[in-house]
Amino acid sequence: MPGTVFNANISTRGPDAIIELSGDVNSGAQEGLEEAYRKVEGGDGRVLLDFTKTDYINSTGIALIVGLLGRARAEGREVVAYGLTAHYREVFQITRLSDFMTIYDDQRAASVAAK
Repeated sequence: MPGTVFNANISTRGPDAIIELSGDVNSGAQEGLEEAYRKVEGGDGRVLLDFTKTDYINSTGIALIVGLLGRARAEGREVVAYGLTAHYREVFQITRLSDFMTIYDDQRAASVAAK
């Protein structure tokens, strides 16, 4: 249900940067998502977007993710996602976001795929 405040926590796993998104990914997420990416910018590994704790993503949130993809692409970094619900996996397919990032079921699957 919409209305949960957005938060982004950052961790690393080897060379990969993990951005754990929680709450609603909407216009209120812009500052937090941009700040999170600034903190991992310039790294060598992939950027893993963890949607496990994401409650809601609207069209503005999709646009924010597209912007993040553009920044990563300019750096030559791969972005992957995991933890999306079936509904949001479908949204990512319809919006063609899944054409620009690989989507995994969970962090383990994303980590294994990197090897």
